Amino acid sequence: MNVHEAIMSRRSVRKFLPTPVPKDSLRRIIEGAGMAPSGHNIQPWKLYVIGGATKDAMSAEILDAIANGDAKDHQPEYPYYPTNWFEPFKTRRRETGFGLYAALGIGRDDMAAREAQMNRNFEFFDAPIGMFVAFHRELATGTFMDMGMFIENILIGARGEGLHTCGQAAFTWYHKIIRHHLKMGDEELLACGIALGFEDTTAAENKFRVEKLVIEDFTTFMDVE
Repeated sequence: MNVHEAIMSRRSVRKFLPTPVPKDSLRRIIEGAGMAPSGHNIQPWKLYVIGGATKDAMSAEILDAIANGDAKDHQPEYPYYPTNWFEPFKTRRRETGFGLYAALGIGRDDMAAREAQMNRNFEFFDAPIGMFVAFHRELATGTFMDMGMFIENILIGARGEGLHTCGQAAFTWYHKIIRHHLKMGDEELLACGIALGFEDTTAAENKFRVEKLVIEDFTTFMDVE
């Protein structure tokens, strides 16, 4: 698989097989991620990689907090999405959400099933490996660009190893629980989680495909022959 093929085949997978991820593959993915560019080469990323009992214990505590009605006590440390959605982003968001639910046979008004699917995030969609990406909270907004390039290297590197991923902003809501399990320093800001593993190709949720813009929709060429 060449780089373009890896990029074009990357997508968010929401059901994984229990097949273990080879340690050599994992190390190559992380090594490649660390080659991401960053302003002045500050390399602000911090990566936590978990599996087994650590991952299961974290998932259980988050799901217990939700089941016990404690979700209101958890808030993300930074706003990922706008408070008020507007076009064209509102429509794109709705189409993606409704498309996934339709693939799973979940009706638009079935709030219980929608919530259950949302909570699958906290089981890493059954992936054997979970990752958490963090950086120092006193760094500035530009650091988010550095982090984005680091995260993308993980996602593309995974494809090069025949693996799939799902980036998970949902985990930022439960950063206090995650911080405890990972023994993160108070100075660290949790950027996101990532599920990593082999795709379950039989799962209905993995047959859903989002619609991507064509390059003319987001690119302006000027004096380019």
